[in-house]
This record gives sequence, structure tokens and C-alpha cells, in this order.
Amino acid sequence: MTITIHPELEIRLRSRAEAEGLTVEAYVERLVRAEQQAEDELEALALEGLHSGEPIELGPGYWEDKHRWLDERLNKTATR
Repeated sequence: MTITIHPELEIRLRSRAEAEGLTVEAYVERLVRAEQQAEDELEALALEGLHSGEPIELGPGYWEDKHRWLDERLNKTATR
């Protein structure tokens, strides 16, 4: 695959790849794999959170209580 990128970015990519003893292609491939791994981890965490407990009803009262709780917590933290 051939791609065209801004010369400044190309210099940066080449510099980082060389610093790690990699070709630009290998470096970019590693970046893409790391991004995919991070995306997979985020999805796993989201699913874990989704299945972590009983569902709760969300309505105006919930958000008012949540806002009040966060305000109280912030006020306690700010006075330290």
C-alpha cells in the first residue's frame, strides 16, 4: 500500500521508527495494532460495566440526586 502524508509527519514517523529499530511500515503496523488492542480493551470494559449489576431506573430524580451527590463530593474535596 502506498500513502501520501505531510512531509513533517513523514520525518516524525521515520525518526520514531528508526529510534525503535523498525521500518516505517513496521512502526505504523505496530501503532495500528496498539490502537485495535486499546479499542478491544475499551469495548471489553464497557461490556463488563454493562453487565456489572442490576439495572437502575434513570429519570429526572436520578439525575438530580446524582448531581447533588457530585456537588457534595466536590465541595468536600475543594475544602481540603
